[in-house]
Amino acid sequence: MAEIHPIDCEKLAELSSNIHGITLCRGDAGYDEVRSVWNGMIEKYPAVIVQCSGTADVITAVNFARQENLPLSVKGGGHNVAGKAVCDDGLMIDLSPMNNVRVDPVARRGRAGGGALWSDFDHEAQAFGLTCTGGVVSSTGVAGLTLGGGIGYLTRTYGLACDNLLAADMVTAQGELVHTSETENPDLLWALRGGGGNFGVVTSLEFKLHQVGPIVATAIAFHPVERALDVLREYRAYTASAPDEVACYAMFVSAPPDLPEEYQGSAVLALVGCYSKDLEDGKQMLAPIAEMGTPIFASVDAVPYKIWQTAFDAGNPSGARYYWKSQHLAGLEDELLEILVRYAADFHGPYTIIGIEPLGGAQGRVAPDATAFSHRDVPFSLGIWTGWSDPADDEANVTWTRAFFGAVKSYGVGVYVNYLGADESDRIDEAYGGNFARLVEIKTQWDPDNLFRQNQNISPSA
Repeated sequence: MAEIHPIDCEKLAELSSNIHGITLCRGDAGYDEVRSVWNGMIEKYPAVIVQCSGTADVITAVNFARQENLPLSVKGGGHNVAGKAVCDDGLMIDLSPMNNVRVDPVARRGRAGGGALWSDFDHEAQAFGLTCTGGVVSSTGVAGLTLGGGIGYLTRTYGLACDNLLAADMVTAQGELVHTSETENPDLLWALRGGGGNFGVVTSLEFKLHQVGPIVATAIAFHPVERALDVLREYRAYTASAPDEVACYAMFVSAPPDLPEEYQGSAVLALVGCYSKDLEDGKQMLAPIAEMGTPIFASVDAVPYKIWQTAFDAGNPSGARYYWKSQHLAGLEDELLEILVRYAADFHGPYTIIGIEPLGGAQGRVAPDATAFSHRDVPFSLGIWTGWSDPADDEANVTWTRAFFGAVKSYGVGVYVNYLGADESDRIDEAYGGNFARLVEIKTQWDPDNLFRQNQNISPSA
């Protein structure tokens, strides 16, 4: 457990008196709950947590951290696997009270506070049959997902979450509120579209919305590992010609409890599809997913989009232990698929997912240098998302994940920054490719002293 260095009582009292939110220190009721993040492997203890009620509180907190030379972290949804939202011995800004969402259905615009979750966003937007790309887990933070790029079911149809980001408000390292859009501080907007939390505290985000649902066509099919290789080859052929409206994920997961008993305790291959436009067209386009191989179970259905967004929530429980490795893929070669099946047969962790995410489509029609997110020509992302509960299993599961990644690393062509783990700071330039140098320039302009370094950090130039 980290040692907590107390902040001068008078200064802490002054901080508390200058905010409308709540300050929490170790021993206070609620401190442990607020400092905790989704990944239970993260055990850090801030000296003080500021739960901000609005932008004025964020400004006060940033100024205090800078003046007191404290490490500063920012928690939006707290879902990032690396646990960068919380710091030891410093000040943690908790944006969760700032979870407001406002939708303009006529202009098709949505504005979310820095603490909003995608469940908050979709609750408001789907009232009008609108949304934008928002991941595949509803408890993910809107800001964190978007600032790192934002992959989800709608990526192929409407681009990444960051591609739909029109404007943002941000508190700088100097405690100033700035607005960024295509016409105001456009370089900053470019950086926020994939560059992470390196530049300031984003307190509000405005998105372009699209007509989706509220009922969408979905498909799901489960296959035993023994037949997975042939099914994955069919999956490869299907995704090669699928229209942009189709998102089909291939995932090895622990057999859900409603599958037959003989599969319990082992991994199964799940094909999970979603069609983002016309319902009846979607059922036809997704039908091949249910017809691949000889599934244990398969269905094509109509599901409310905001319910579909929660489908993986139960399999990603908050407080479980997670260790991830990931990379983009140029394709799905037979040799790679054989490695995936081999490791799936030796599955580790009840919450583990070996996931192939479909990219391309609208994402690929954006120029690599148009946003900070540079990997535009990749058709898939591979995730080794290992999850378990017992700390006694940490070493075995981390070792398995690293060995797995070592076996597939040669097939990688870059990485998604939101999937980088706490021990992968050496891969940050891999996440940004040719855009890294420009990001360093913008970081140097907006945060030359690297106050915002509790992230997948882009260091300013000397």
